[in-house]
Amino acid sequence: MSYQTIRHFACFVNSTYNYVADPSFLCLFTFLPIFLIIAVLIKIDSPGPMIFRQKRCGKDGKEFKMYKFRTMVKDAEKLHDEVLGKNILDGPMFKMKRDPRITNVGRFLRKTSLDELPQLFNVLKGEMSLVGPRPLAMEEMKFSPSWRDLRLKVKPGITGQWQVSGRSGTLFDGWIRHDIDYVKNQSTWLDLKLLMKTIIMVFKREGAF
Repeated sequence: MSYQTIRHFACFVNSTYNYVADPSFLCLFTFLPIFLIIAVLIKIDSPGPMIFRQKRCGKDGKEFKMYKFRTMVKDAEKLHDEVLGKNILDGPMFKMKRDPRITNVGRFLRKTSLDELPQLFNVLKGEMSLVGPRPLAMEEMKFSPSWRDLRLKVKPGITGQWQVSGRSGTLFDGWIRHDIDYVKNQSTWLDLKLLMKTIIMVFKREGAF
């Protein structure tokens, strides 16, 4: 066996280990049964795809497709104008407590934040992190203030400082400021702290609807 063959095999083993040891991969493996159950419930509850994909702005402004479990009826975007007047938030953000477009299963997924689980695939692909600024939709970037660019210096996250500071009740300007504050103070300890707060909020079902 040549040295080059051994070297390539060693690189393969190392990369495979790093992939399997990745926290997001371990989470995916752990939540696999839940993924399957949710997928079946979504298909039973309403017609349409199981996964919702949306273009988001990632690190350095690079566009990527973010994954979520579908929580709305098929073609919900076409009904957006009909419910726009009931928006309770500012800027490009849209929230209403009884959005008629949300399915029965979707309402539960949002309340428990289980609709975010597919974003673990985005983490595995290197597009997102477990913790970081919330990625804006590409069409929402024009609403973000000029100093927003700092939040693009790091990968967006599944959870972050904004989510544990009010989530659905936080205004758009406050959302951006939370993200900027996170980038300025980013550390492993802060990430662990935010992950723990997220878990607590999910179990208490605080701030989401």
